Amino acid sequence: MKEIVVISGKGGTGKTSLTAALAYLADGEAVIADCDVDAADMHLLLSPDFSHDEDFYSGEVAHIDTDLCTSCGLCMEKCRFSAIHRVNEEYSVNEIDCEGCGYCARICPVNAITMNDQLAGKFYISTTRLDNTLVHARLGAGAENSGKLVAKVKKKARTLAEKESKDYVIADGSPGIGCPVISSLSGADYVVVVTEPSVSGMHDLKRVLELVHKFDIPASCIINKHDINPGMTNEIEDFLRSSNILHLCNIPYTASFTSAITKGITIMENGEDQMLVREAWRKIKEDINSK
Repeated sequence: MKEIVVISGKGGTGKTSLTAALAYLADGEAVIADCDVDAADMHLLLSPDFSHDEDFYSGEVAHIDTDLCTSCGLCMEKCRFSAIHRVNEEYSVNEIDCEGCGYCARICPVNAITMNDQLAGKFYISTTRLDNTLVHARLGAGAENSGKLVAKVKKKARTLAEKESKDYVIADGSPGIGCPVISSLSGADYVVVVTEPSVSGMHDLKRVLELVHKFDIPASCIINKHDINPGMTNEIEDFLRSSNILHLCNIPYTASFTSAITKGITIMENGEDQMLVREAWRKIKEDINSK
């Protein structure tokens, strides 16, 4: 079983749409994982049934017992994150602002403050309308530890793929190079980077490939919307050749791509770019199985 992670150096490149297209092409060969837990949207294209869900706890948050509190104000005075507020002489904690450091609990003279496990998000296992398994999650507003939630998604997806004898896990990673991307890349066998022909696209492509190189993972690249800036597309192609990165395909900017998103379906079900993506999927499988 091989794990393929689709990432992008920046948002808006079409990464999730192309990951959904690969999920369509993989058919019964793959378990799908949505590792973009900060802004999960794979469900918009694959219509999962959310058949299994569980709470995800990570970190701690302070809680003030108003029956024990003497309203001395020391906690509010010392909180560096301005997470404690007073209303009508009663103190309470804003959970979004609380960083879970626990200092207020340590200094409370009457032990009125406790540190409780923080509900940080939700975790799901679903069957999609394409009849494949999707492991996905949603991080709560202002919650931390997205990397831990990504790790949970990936671990479960790999377990299910091995249990069901699937050939691949196809994971939609987060954009950028931060903690959730690092967690997405951990243990991966192959990376597909989706970029666009813009100055920021080129800059962030180099950054994300530098990160991939540190993990020593084979990588390939799709240039989406290649025809909006032919000059920059040529520059990206030259960079891929000089960096020995497999160039999978160039996808044009078409109305069919955007209309598929509007309809909530994959581009494989709605456009003239089908052969391009099919060929990219063939190259990915050929490349990953040759490693």
